This record gives sequence, structure tokens and C-alpha cells, in this order.
Amino acid sequence: MQQDLTDQVALVTGAAHRVGRAIALELARQGVHVMIHYHNSSAEQVRDTLHELKSFGVDAFDVRADLSNPDGAQDVMTAVQRAFGRLNILVNSASVFPQGSFLEATLAEWEQTMAVNLRAPFLLTQMAARLMLANTPPSGVIVNIVDQGVDGPWLKRPIHGISKAALWSLTQNSALALAPHIRVNAVLPGPVMKTNDGMSDAVWQAMGQALPLQTTGDGADVARAVIYLARETFVTGALLHVNGGEHLA
Repeated sequence: MQQDLTDQVALVTGAAHRVGRAIALELARQGVHVMIHYHNSSAEQVRDTLHELKSFGVDAFDVRADLSNPDGAQDVMTAVQRAFGRLNILVNSASVFPQGSFLEATLAEWEQTMAVNLRAPFLLTQMAARLMLANTPPSGVIVNIVDQGVDGPWLKRPIHGISKAALWSLTQNSALALAPHIRVNAVLPGPVMKTNDGMSDAVWQAMGQALPLQTTGDGADVARAVIYLARETFVTGALLHVNGGEHLA
């Protein structure tokens, strides 16, 4: 059975740019009111995202918070309660991506990555679940954005990969703990956006050609997967690969 998303309320973390922004915009396109969280995005990015969200005729607000700080999650949820007083959908999209070998990784990188990529989703899931259980009837959807670390070791980004593998474990545990009223799933994107380190068009195209589907994707592909999981009422504890078959190659 599909659930109508019109007039629901969503919180999307890391939503002022990149994949998080694409998810927030697709939710708004479906008639969902949206709270976007951001931390380091520019004021212009936030303003432009809010303007585009509101163009779909929904309410949209923003909250700035540092999710590497335990208080950041509470700040975000307090903003949701003040703006809407309810919550139907949580998308944990905010991430940090330290790069480097296992032996080069530092304690500071480990602590920040685990705080943002794992602890914050855990705290937000707990707080979101309490709000969702207060809905009439009790109901809600949580979608966690994971990464290729779920499918195996990621030598170039070991800490990030470990954090996302743990986030998948959190997804499964919370799906079971919060059933039957709250569904929890995960989306694993592949090459859908160039990295921020000056990746060339040639390298990007080569990445696509190496995939079974021989093409890269974009943020809208991930956003549509989130919408599918938000709508489908018989799906929980699932992992949806949106990666052109990268996990098979």
C-alpha cells in the first residue's frame, strides 16, 4: 500500500546542498513541509534552497546546528517542534567524509565522523520516534543515507566506511525496535555527484563506464528512492542500492 505524503512534515539533515538538497526538494514536490538542517553551507545556499522549497507551495524552515556536538541533535529537533509541532519523516543525510589510509587516520577524524555519521542519527532517531509515536495514529518513516562501506572495506575512506556500516546496523536495529508504527530503511547511493576535490569530467565519466549500467546518476535518483521508501508501507529494515550496480562490480 502506498501512503499519501501530502501535508506531512519532514526533517532532512545536511539539506542545503548536494544529495540532501535533492531529497528535500523532491519531498516538497510531493507536498511535504520541510525543515532543512545545515551546518557549513553558505547563507546563499540556504536562502536559495528555502526559496525553491516554498515554490512548491509548502512550508519550509531552516536550522543551523553542529551535529558533531551532542546538543546539536536536540537543537534540530527543538526547531522542528517549534515550527511544526509534529514530524512524519526523518532523513539522516548529513555526513563528513575524511579521506586517507587507515594508518593515516587520526583520533580527531574518528571522533568527528562517528559523531556526525552515527551518533547524531541515533539521537535524532530516538527523538523523532517520540514525536512520531505522538501522531494520530502513531506513525512515521526514517530513511538513513549510507554508503559503500556497507558493502565492504573502503580503503580510501576507512573511517567514513566504518561509520556508514554502523549506520546500516542502526537502521536494522531501529527498524525492529520501532515496528510496527515506525518504518526505518536505508538508501546507498553510488556515483551521483562529483566529489568536492576538483574531480575532472573525464574521471567522472570513467567512473560511470566502470559500472554495470555504464553511467553515473544524480541526486534526483537518490531522492526518488527516498520517496519510494516513504510511501511504501510494507517495507522496513531494507537497504536500497542506487548505484548503477556498483555493488556487483
